[in-house]
Amino acid sequence: MSTQSTGISGFVVGWIWFCALSTSAAQDSQPLLSNATRVVAAMTYLGRPLPESVAEKLGESIASQSSEDLENLLDPLTLCTVTINPESRVKVERGLVPAQLQRNGFLPFLIKIRNQGAVKSPLVVQSPQAGPSYGGVAKLSMQRQEQLELLENPQEKGNPNRFLQVSFFTQPPMSVPLSGAPVEYAIMQIYSSEQGTREATLEFSVGSGTQDLGFRAELPLLFEIAPAIAVPLEIRDADGSPAFARLLIRDSSGNVYPPQSRRLAPDLFFQRQIYRESGEFVELPAGEFLVESSRGPEYHVQSQRLRVGVDPNHPGDFSASIWRIQLQRWVDPMEYGFYCGDHHIHGAGCAHYTNPTEGITPRDMFRQIAGEGLNVGCVLTWGPCFEHQRHFFRPVMDDLSRPKTILKYDLEISGFGSQALGHVCLLNLKDQQYPGSDGTKEKGWPSWATPSLKWARQQGAVTGYAHSASGLQIHPLNASQRLMRQLDVDSSGLLSPQEAQKGLLPDAFTAIDRDRDGYLSRIELEISADAAAERLPNLAVPEMDSVGAMELPVSVAAGVCDFISAMDTARIAEWNMWYHLLNCGYSLKASGETDFPCMSGDAVGQGRTYAFLGNVESISFQDWCTALAKGRSYVSDGYAHAFDTLITAGESKATLGGTVRLNKPETIRVNTSVAFAPRMPESVAQGTRVVEGKKRFAGDTVTLHGTTKGNWVEGGIKKVELVVNGIPVAIQEVPSDGNVHDLVFSYEIPKSSWVAIRSFPQLHTNPIEIIVEDKPIRVSGASADWCVEVIKQLWNKRENNIRLEERQEAKLAFDEAIEQFRKRGREATE
Repeated sequence: MSTQSTGISGFVVGWIWFCALSTSAAQDSQPLLSNATRVVAAMTYLGRPLPESVAEKLGESIASQSSEDLENLLDPLTLCTVTINPESRVKVERGLVPAQLQRNGFLPFLIKIRNQGAVKSPLVVQSPQAGPSYGGVAKLSMQRQEQLELLENPQEKGNPNRFLQVSFFTQPPMSVPLSGAPVEYAIMQIYSSEQGTREATLEFSVGSGTQDLGFRAELPLLFEIAPAIAVPLEIRDADGSPAFARLLIRDSSGNVYPPQSRRLAPDLFFQRQIYRESGEFVELPAGEFLVESSRGPEYHVQSQRLRVGVDPNHPGDFSASIWRIQLQRWVDPMEYGFYCGDHHIHGAGCAHYTNPTEGITPRDMFRQIAGEGLNVGCVLTWGPCFEHQRHFFRPVMDDLSRPKTILKYDLEISGFGSQALGHVCLLNLKDQQYPGSDGTKEKGWPSWATPSLKWARQQGAVTGYAHSASGLQIHPLNASQRLMRQLDVDSSGLLSPQEAQKGLLPDAFTAIDRDRDGYLSRIELEISADAAAERLPNLAVPEMDSVGAMELPVSVAAGVCDFISAMDTARIAEWNMWYHLLNCGYSLKASGETDFPCMSGDAVGQGRTYAFLGNVESISFQDWCTALAKGRSYVSDGYAHAFDTLITAGESKATLGGTVRLNKPETIRVNTSVAFAPRMPESVAQGTRVVEGKKRFAGDTVTLHGTTKGNWVEGGIKKVELVVNGIPVAIQEVPSDGNVHDLVFSYEIPKSSWVAIRSFPQLHTNPIEIIVEDKPIRVSGASADWCVEVIKQLWNKRENNIRLEERQEAKLAFDEAIEQFRKRGREATE
């Protein structure tokens, strides 16, 4: 509830309903009587019941079917009367109820509607003082989040005179006004983000151009707004220490507090939750609230019903009792020496506003990071608000950092420079200014990616590509057409075996040849490419036309790239690129990211790197980045974990990121300990929701795919796979019950290989290399061929995005990378 109850007995409400239901058939002919019973129940539900004396007389009026008496009782309780004439013109007049609000509360008011034209179009209420407090939000971000309503009437000019939110209450038992009846009553909820005496204007219409002449559809009101109640918070972590928490606060009507459209930092309008630290306050009206609390995916989501009230002995005292929140973990990776981080977060751009400020501050970002239980948060400056946000950069971690929660500002090449060939994340920079760039995004940055990575590596930074699957998806029609153009030498429209063997097919010739005629048609190639998009790994060549891990193979071949980002885009496309590079013998690592709030704005830390640091009192950002670069880590969505992964073979052993050396082929033993959350969100991102029966979308956080927010999936069984050279060679099943389960795998390694543990699409360890007879890892000639083809495809797509004066150097690097992959392909054992 959003207001304090004034007191009406349940008996009176029930009696009114009884009277309404016990009248004769004549009652059905008088919609007003039924409307009145719904209004009484709804006002009681909203915590603003009608005075008991009025409610009793209403019951008598309903019983006697006297609409005139009913109107005489309700009219003095209305804020205003809206009249719609036979030509659908709308005017409004002031009612008798005082215009009294409480800051940060949704207060319900009765509205009388005289509908002389029997209009059934919805009645709309607006106000110049209502609407978002922000402006400059990217529409694409709100489309991805399915929250386009938050862009209505944006605050582009920075006018501070917005403090209201107005809407009709349309939940049961009420409905959207208008019904077409001559007279009906509606309930309007009004929210104020300010207190004191404030004037606002309400404007009513039933469609464009329906306002009456002379501004008579507008009603100026002088509101008296009481202060909100500051509710002190005591938040304890699982170990009893004071903590930040993620809080979702709703009243009985489902209103979220504070309303999203009224938020400015530190609360973000595109999130339903807020973040508070123990000792802070949340400002609310009197009433009862449902409070959900957690601190990221490693914590249980707990619900409490908590009240905010005014001391009846001191009605002028707006202090409130302490809300006590005790957080509970279902798992603690730090007990196993793993510390989680999100290397890709933004404080400006995408869903962030540019009005009234250019993005948000480090203090606001630290609140997000700590509130989601991250140990490390990397906030990356990029194109939007570049000149403002780059001033937060420092060569060391931010002063806001705490021993086990650290914040570092770094850089993403996006919105400037080489972005067309893939966005890159540069971590642990000492200098954010590229030589000759004078620090601005418009000047001096290379137009292809590898030079920027070289510059970053020279100062000891850790480098990688962002939102990797963007552009790595397979378009079956385009892929089949490319193959026909490349290989159909005789222009017959069919590929012979001789023609086909000169190119890289998505599958074996005989598997593609569905009609068994000894030739491949374009349709058969398209079907094969579509089927390949469901497999991991696969050999279909993607489009290479977006901003993901486009130039990654070139940068890896040049020796200047440490990681591929994972856990925020479609998992097959993400991991397919990674697997092919590993199969060619490159020790590329995976790092978990969110790209908050561009790919996903729900929360930071939806994709995480769990880096092994051991038992430490405080985290060093340098050490965490080193663990990331060396692969002493696993990536996860936070709901799945793999601890203590160890491979042993004879006297040799290694953990994540390490190497086992064997004198001859032999059987390895793999030990790991896994844990899965007892409850997980129902979403494509967690693999608990499937789109069109297709695996290719799994893991995607960018598109909601029709996900119902707030739905959870209980428990279940998870498959844990031992992956060797990209192929699952053994599978064990464990319950998703919040407990740690010890697993043992055995597998005979015949040649130099890489080995990892995964649970698709939620979890993947970085690989452990097995070197047999001192021979390098060269798993597959087909993987090398695939890398060659994607480099060629990228050059064809994006050559013109490279500045002319840089193009020759870029072409040499691309050609050198192609030659490296061809050489490794020739060295492959299959």
